[in-house]
Amino acid sequence: MRFKKKSEEDLFISVTPLVDIVLVCLIFFMITYHFDIVSGARIDLPKVVNKNLEEDADKVTLIISKSAEIFIGGKKYDQKTLENELKNLVKGKGYLRVILQADKDVAHGKVVEIMDIAKGAGISSIIIAAKWKSDVLQ
Repeated sequence: MRFKKKSEEDLFISVTPLVDIVLVCLIFFMITYHFDIVSGARIDLPKVVNKNLEEDADKVTLIISKSAEIFIGGKKYDQKTLENELKNLVKGKGYLRVILQADKDVAHGKVVEIMDIAKGAGISSIIIAAKWKSDVLQ
């Protein structure tokens, strides 16, 4: 009886599927990456323990940097032009809430001045932003 001899084939691992998977993962992580700084002004928010989960579509973020510069949507404003910009936003949306992100080192008086300008422009409510402190002291 004659047995057929198996021919030895060169064994190799195809890397094409591996490269495809790595590229898909890379694209996925690039798309889902979250950017923290949107406004262009770097601020350090004060920390709080309780978190407010209310969501609303008619919100505008107003940022006061450490050097007391005022930003809305990445554009810098002074106190005189801030009121006009807020009035225009209120006219366009009707009901508007402002999220006030002030650096923790900004003087309290400056924050109150900006809040007063916003109220004078017709802002219905002002939300003061803070960084949520996840490690609660026990």
